[in-house]
Amino acid sequence: MGHSDTGNPQDAGTLRGLVACEYCDAVYERAGLSRGERALCVRCGGQLYRESAHAYRRLLPLVITALILFLISNAFPIVEMDLKGVRTQTTLWGAVQALYADHMALVAALVFATTILFPLSEMLMMAYLLVPMAGHRMPAGFDRIVRGIRQTRPWGMIEVFMIGVLVTLVKLSTMAQVLPGIALWSFGALVVVLAAMLSFDPRDLWQYLESPQNTDTTDGAGQ
Repeated sequence: MGHSDTGNPQDAGTLRGLVACEYCDAVYERAGLSRGERALCVRCGGQLYRESAHAYRRLLPLVITALILFLISNAFPIVEMDLKGVRTQTTLWGAVQALYADHMALVAALVFATTILFPLSEMLMMAYLLVPMAGHRMPAGFDRIVRGIRQTRPWGMIEVFMIGVLVTLVKLSTMAQVLPGIALWSFGALVVVLAAMLSFDPRDLWQYLESPQNTDTTDGAGQ
């Protein structure tokens, strides 16, 4: 939901109190929910939003944790292999470079975009919004950043990469000694943290932008 530049504060407040169904475009007035409740569309039954006050309080720590885990995951080797005395190891960036060197530029670009570029972009955009909001300040370009997060989110596929790595490790274990690296464990933790972070709809940040006291109540919070 975007900020309305109507020039009338009362009209703008009214618009921010409305929510549209993503499935049938029906428009409703946002109502307060109790913890664990969710609002459904009367017309199609789709979920409009859910109570998110508790999720909002956890959001900034989750984003900071995700950024730390992401840095560890890219700074250390994912896996180390020992094949007849020859030991090799690689990082995620090293894997992208290896794919490019093997003339698989498209695959290398896809791996880079889905496991590095888009996840990192979303985490940085979330941090950009949440840090000023912690001090009850509106970040510049708030509406554009929220739209950017929603457009970027479907392209982050770290969990798919993680599954691929695990399958590869099982297959390689029959040919060489495979030693999981620090980054592999960090990636596993990152998948869990991202799952918790992604459960929060960035559009709900509007509910806490101008009413910081809402973080201590369950009124006016939804996902």
